[in-house]
Amino acid sequence: MSGRALFKFRLYVAGDTQNSVLARANLASICETHLREHYQIEIVDVLREPKRGLVDGVFMTPTLLMLAPSPAKKIVGNLSQTERVLQVLGLESMAAHE
Repeated sequence: MSGRALFKFRLYVAGDTQNSVLARANLASICETHLREHYQIEIVDVLREPKRGLVDGVFMTPTLLMLAPSPAKKIVGNLSQTERVLQVLGLESMAAHE
């Protein structure tokens, strides 16, 4: 497993709104279930750092950016539709091996 890619995520949230809290929990669950120790999550609160969202073209929260491995991908929403999130991130084949 040491040759497995490291997945880097940046999750943009707006404080502790319901959707932001759900997105954090759903992302953590997806990562623990499917990526086990091969991921990093950075949380950016746009209420505290609004310019960071603008730099990455984030205009709605919650928004998830997958920064690595390439290509970068973006998902908007609370990440509650796990199957769809895995599909968009290209992780559906990992889910099949669970």
